[in-house]
Amino acid sequence: MPSPALTSEIKALLVSELNLSGRDPATIADDAPLFGEGGLGLDSLDALQIAMLVEERFAVRVPEGDEARPIFRSVSTLAEFIERSKSS
Repeated sequence: MPSPALTSEIKALLVSELNLSGRDPATIADDAPLFGEGGLGLDSLDALQIAMLVEERFAVRVPEGDEARPIFRSVSTLAEFIERSKSS
């Protein structure tokens, strides 16, 4: 399970950088889907922006294409990826 501080930081980053104005980061569930129905409703352009933000903010390289899909499933999976990458 990823650190609560990291998941909170990711949520705040997503809200501020992806123009999710009016959305309170605290209302985003750790396991809510980032893409598609029932989640944040982000799209492929948002995925590229998230990858760039993660690389800049956390100094980890995000894989491209199909390798990135499981990473971007939710805030929790993104946080787990960042923690794994920073510890290796």
